[in-house]
Amino acid sequence: MMVEFLAEAEEEMMEAAVFYQEQAKGLGERFLEDVERTTQLLDKHPLIGQAIDNHLRRLLLRRFPFSLIYSSEPSGVLVIAVAHQRRRPDYWQERLSR
Repeated sequence: MMVEFLAEAEEEMMEAAVFYQEQAKGLGERFLEDVERTTQLLDKHPLIGQAIDNHLRRLLLRRFPFSLIYSSEPSGVLVIAVAHQRRRPDYWQERLSR
């Protein structure tokens, strides 16, 4: 399988990495490593996340308060959002209508 990110999800991931890197040297890199570890898990086990509805799942990062919101497609996994767990719930749903 393959894991792909919507452009908005990739932008969220990079913004969070920059934020963490500004907080402490190396923290942004650890955030990206956590995302990478989670995407590798999704690549092997795409149905591992908690079902949100019939088409979407949520998988929490291990060390940071973020979730990957994704859909499992026959061609691979599509990450819809890299969402902070305590901010703007469900803001990413507008991306589904595209």
